[in-house]
Amino acid sequence: MAASFTVDERREHFAYCVQLFGGTTAFSRRLGIDERAIRRFINGERPLGDGLLEDTAKALRRLADEATAAEALIAASLRFPSTDAS
Repeated sequence: MAASFTVDERREHFAYCVQLFGGTTAFSRRLGIDERAIRRFINGERPLGDGLLEDTAKALRRLADEATAAEALIAASLRFPSTDAS
């Protein structure tokens, strides 16, 4: 069964997701949305549409994939110490 959010819970969760990207500016760049519009969504001045939430979910999946790949590179570099003398 899917979770049902109130309007306030939906807005709060959206704000949390924006922070996962590093804040409004980073989220704005990632999704191509004006920062002022994002603040209006967070402040409740504009309603959060399902499309925006779907786009946010897709962007979160991409971010998770990028983080996983970055972690794998770090882990690989730690298993195989560099032979660089610098």
